[in-house]
Amino acid sequence: MIAAPVQQADPATQPAVSGKPDSVPRHIAIIMDGNGRWAKARGLPRTEGHRHGTENLRQIIKACVEFGVEILTIYAFSTENWRRPPLEVRMLMTILERVIDNELEELRGNGVQIRHIGKPDQIAPVLLKKIKYACELTKNNRRLILNVAFNYGGRDEIVQAVQRIIEDKVPANAVTEQLLASYMYTGDLPDPDLIVRTSGELRVSNFLIWQGAYSELYVTPVFWPDFDKNELRKAIEEYNLRTRRFGKTDEQLDGES
Repeated sequence: MIAAPVQQADPATQPAVSGKPDSVPRHIAIIMDGNGRWAKARGLPRTEGHRHGTENLRQIIKACVEFGVEILTIYAFSTENWRRPPLEVRMLMTILERVIDNELEELRGNGVQIRHIGKPDQIAPVLLKKIKYACELTKNNRRLILNVAFNYGGRDEIVQAVQRIIEDKVPANAVTEQLLASYMYTGDLPDPDLIVRTSGELRVSNFLIWQGAYSELYVTPVFWPDFDKNELRKAIEEYNLRTRRFGKTDEQLDGES
C-alpha cells in the first residue's frame, strides 16, 4: 500500500481547486477515518468530529459529480462499530438520520442515486425506513451512484453471498468468480478503481475485501473532516501515476497499447 506524504494538511493554506482531473476513476471508495482524532486534536468531543465529518461529505459528493466520478462508495458504519460506546453509536445513528432529513432533497435534485449496502439488522426501524425511502426516491438518478456502507462488513458480505448461492441451489461446479461477484451488494457495478483511506491507517478494515482485490490504494494522513476537494484531486492525480497491470507484465501492456 502506498501512502501519501506524511505531513498533515492545513486546509486553511490549501488553494482552491477547480476543473476536472485529466483522467478520473469510474468508481472511488473511501474509508472515512479520523473523525475522533480530529476532534481530540481540537479539544472537542468525538461526536463533534463525526458531525464535521458528515458535513465534509457534502463537498466530496459535489466534487465527485464535478470531476465526473460515476460511483462513490463510503464506509459510514461497520459491523464492528457496534462495539463503540453506546452514546457514540446513538449519536452516529442520529447523525445519519439528520443527513437523510436535511440533505435528501438536494442529493435527489443533483442526480445522486443513493444505495444502502450492508445488513438491515440492528438498525432502528425508524432509521431503516428513512434509508429505504431515500433509496427508493433516488433510484432513477444517474449522475452519481452513492453507495452508503452502513452496518457493513466485507467478510459478512461474502458469507451472505455464499448463503444465497446455497439457498438458490446452485451446483458447486457452476460457482465461479463472476457468479459470486453477482451476489455481492455491488453485483451490478464495476469494482472500485481507487480506495482512499484518510487518517493514515494502513489497512482496509474489512471494507470491500472482495471488490477491492485489484483496486489502487491511496492512504493520506489527513483526517476525514479535512479531506476536501483538493485532497480528493491529489488522490486522483496519484491514481493517474499508477500502472494497473492486473497480473500482466509491462511488456504485455505495451503490446496492447
